[in-house]
Amino acid sequence: MEPELLRTLLMNVASTSRMAVELFLQLQSDSEESDDDIETPDAQDTQLLVAVTDVLSTVERRLWARETSTEWWDHIVLQAWDDEQWLQNFRMRKATFMALCAELAPTLRRRDTRLRAALPVEKRVAIAIWKLATPDSYRSVANQFGVGKSTVGMVLMQVCTAINRTLLRRTVTLGNVQDIVDGFAEMGFPNCGGAIDGTHIPILSPPHLASEYVNRKGYFSVVLQALVDHRGRFTDIYSGWPGKVHDARIFRNSALFRRLRAGTFFPDRKITVGDVEMPTVILGDPAYPLMPWLMKPYTGKLDRSKDRFNYRLSRCRMTVECAFGRLKARWSCLYGKLDLGESSISAVISACCTLHNICEGKGERFSEEWTSEVRRLEAEFAQPESRATRKAQQRASRIRDALRE
Repeated sequence: MEPELLRTLLMNVASTSRMAVELFLQLQSDSEESDDDIETPDAQDTQLLVAVTDVLSTVERRLWARETSTEWWDHIVLQAWDDEQWLQNFRMRKATFMALCAELAPTLRRRDTRLRAALPVEKRVAIAIWKLATPDSYRSVANQFGVGKSTVGMVLMQVCTAINRTLLRRTVTLGNVQDIVDGFAEMGFPNCGGAIDGTHIPILSPPHLASEYVNRKGYFSVVLQALVDHRGRFTDIYSGWPGKVHDARIFRNSALFRRLRAGTFFPDRKITVGDVEMPTVILGDPAYPLMPWLMKPYTGKLDRSKDRFNYRLSRCRMTVECAFGRLKARWSCLYGKLDLGESSISAVISACCTLHNICEGKGERFSEEWTSEVRRLEAEFAQPESRATRKAQQRASRIRDALRE
C-alpha cells in the first residue's frame, strides 16, 4: 500500500475513534449531571450506539465500503449505447431490458439506508443479465459495474428468484395449441404438440453425493428437461436432477409425465390415422418410452417406411436441440460450470429459460457470433447419449405403425 494512502487511512481511523471516545465521555458526563432523569445501563448503551452510528455516518464512506466507479454504467451504457451494443452485451435491446426491469421492480426495489444508497433496479438487473450472458467471474463483473464481489452473487440470485416468481409461469407456458399443431404439421408430423429432450448443464463438484452428478461423459452436471413448440420456445421445463440419472427416469418423475398420462396437458384433440385413434403427441429420442402420447424413432433394422417416419420425426425434434443451442449461446453461463449451491442452480437455469422465451417472443436478433464463442465449450462438455429405452405400450406401437404407413 502507498505510504500516503496508508497515512490517510490511519488518520481517518484515529479521527473516528477519537470522536467516538469523546462522545462516550460526553454521554457519561451528561448522565452524571442529571439528577431527575436516571437511565438504566441498557438505555445508556442504546443511546451510545445510536449516537456513534450518527457520527460514523458523517465519516467518509470508504471506511466501510470499497470506493468504486459507476461512471461506465451511469453515463456510458445508459446514455450512450445504441441497440446493437445492448444486444451484444445484454442479449436484448434497451426497450426490452427496461420493460423487464419494470416487471421486476416491485420485487427488486430496495430502500436507501443511512450508510449507503440502494442499487437501482436497472443496475441490479443489468448485473444479473451480464453474469448470465458471459462466462465472466464474479470479480470481473463486480469491477465492471463498480460493486463488491459478494454483491454480484447476491444480486444474481435476487434477480433470478424475481424472474421465476414473476414471469416464469406467464412465459414458459403452452400457449395456442392449435398454432403449435399446425406448425409441426407443416414440418411433416400430424397432431404434434411439442418436442422433448434433456441437456446437461456443467457444474462444479457438489459437496454431497458428487458421484451421482458425474454423467456418461465424465463431468459433473445437472439435467434440464424441456418441451418446446415449433418455434423453439420452452413450454415446460424441469431441472435439477443429477447428471448420472437417465432421461427416461427424469421424465417419469416430472409433472409433465403425470399430466400427459392423465390427458390434462393438451386439450382433448384426437385424430384418426388409418383405423387408429391418435391423441396429441410429443416427440422424443430413443431414450424415451414409446407411449400413446409420445412418439419416438424406430431402432434396429429399418425399411423404407420406417426410415421415412424417422426422418419426419427427427426433422420436428430438431426444434428442441436448436432451442438448447440458442439457450446456451445466449446465456453462456450455462457452459461455465455454475459456481452455485445445489438449490440455486435450478433457479438460474429456470431464469435463463424464461429470458430465452422473452427474447424469442420480442424478436430479439440471435447472433451467430454467440454460437462460435461457445463451440470450444461444447467440445469440452459434450452431451452424453442416453441408452435407448425399448419398453413400449401396444397401443403406442399401433399408433406409430399407422403413422408409418
